[in-house]
Amino acid sequence: MIRPKIGIFDFETGEEIIREMNDEEFVQYKLDKSEHELVLKNSEKKTSAKSALLAKLGITEDEAKLLLG
Repeated sequence: MIRPKIGIFDFETGEEIIREMNDEEFVQYKLDKSEHELVLKNSEKKTSAKSALLAKLGITEDEAKLLLG
């Protein structure tokens, strides 16, 4: 697997270094990516459940907001 690249910019010298992630950075990248995918999946489930409940109640999201005030 090709590893993502990291860009490092030194503002004092104006030097820019672009390199592949090292082992530690790559492990953290994969952990962060997995966590992000889990958050997205949970968000999609929550949105789907919310839509299903609103449809079951026969009300719109705005009407639900009015009820919950």
